[in-house]
Amino acid sequence: MNKELMTARILEAKNAKGLTWEAMAQSIGMSPVFTTSACFGSNSLTEDKALAVCEMLELDREVADALQACPYKSWDWTVPQDPLIYRFYEVTGVYGDTLKALIHEKFGDGIMSAIDFEMAVDKEENPAGDRVVVTMSGKFLPYKKW
Repeated sequence: MNKELMTARILEAKNAKGLTWEAMAQSIGMSPVFTTSACFGSNSLTEDKALAVCEMLELDREVADALQACPYKSWDWTVPQDPLIYRFYEVTGVYGDTLKALIHEKFGDGIMSAIDFEMAVDKEENPAGDRVVVTMSGKFLPYKKW
């Protein structure tokens, strides 16, 4: 089973059961961001977590095996058309150089890890309109000089 079919089966079962990503993640003891990412095929789960997801969704071992498979991490280089995803491209386009300059000023020459990384998505209620709060935390990795 490939990751695309795995994701389709997970989404179908999740929707049929009326579950949320938050509830699924909580039941397996993982973060909602990582759990969702694994179910979309961008990360993998350990055997116990994959089996727990499949038990919750009443899916077979084939889906659990696909959840454990190491993903091939790639993406299409065209700008996405979905307005929400596009906004993250826009933020990077407008603030990318600023983030790079500030990170280099505070840490030196290096990058923020997307491997040793955590992310959370929260809702901040506001009378002028609710706010989306995205928090990213990645280990700083200095470039090696040799």
